[in-house]
Amino acid sequence: MATDLKKTLDAYQAKRGVFRLVDVPPTQYLMIDGAGDPNTSQAYTDALAALYPIAYGVKFASRAQLGIDTVVMPLEGLWHADDLASFTTRRDKSAWLWTMMIMVPEHVTADMVEAARDKAGAKKDASPNLPAVRLETLEEGLCVQTLHVGSYDDEAPLLEEMHHRFIPENGLRMRGIHHEIYLSDARRVEPAKLRTILRQPVALGS
Repeated sequence: MATDLKKTLDAYQAKRGVFRLVDVPPTQYLMIDGAGDPNTSQAYTDALAALYPIAYGVKFASRAQLGIDTVVMPLEGLWHADDLASFTTRRDKSAWLWTMMIMVPEHVTADMVEAARDKAGAKKDASPNLPAVRLETLEEGLCVQTLHVGSYDDEAPLLEEMHHRFIPENGLRMRGIHHEIYLSDARRVEPAKLRTILRQPVALGS
């Protein structure tokens, strides 16, 4: 039975209507960068087409070589823009810069990622973006997070509350990059029921 890390790791726990402080340990991810509206950008589609084959390749290699079987983790994204209002008020997706990610356990090595990349690249329908996927450790530390249930386009009021009420009222200030964890598969779940963890790294002091 494959271990589902999102059910056991504290960093993947969040409740609707609750802002929670969590100390996120250094975590390694498969990452790929891009820009533009994720609903219409071909770059976004191409990025996911490169990310998932490597993630599954690493999973199968880990099971075969190490006897360690884990469920492929959910898609995650780091989102930023020159103007933060692009997220919270205007939702101007054309201005967004993003890094799409899939968390991989600490036993996954760079050699395993390269082998998975080579195997994926040998297929006839291989994504030309495979070389752009990298293995990188993200150090977020202290963060505020909560669970949003509903359409991605309805996140703005919750982000406004996080940024302008909870964080300053608790003697915190924002740092780092807005982080989202997609617990639901948008291809199979209706928008009103999508479950997304919204995370913002913070530091003490206003």
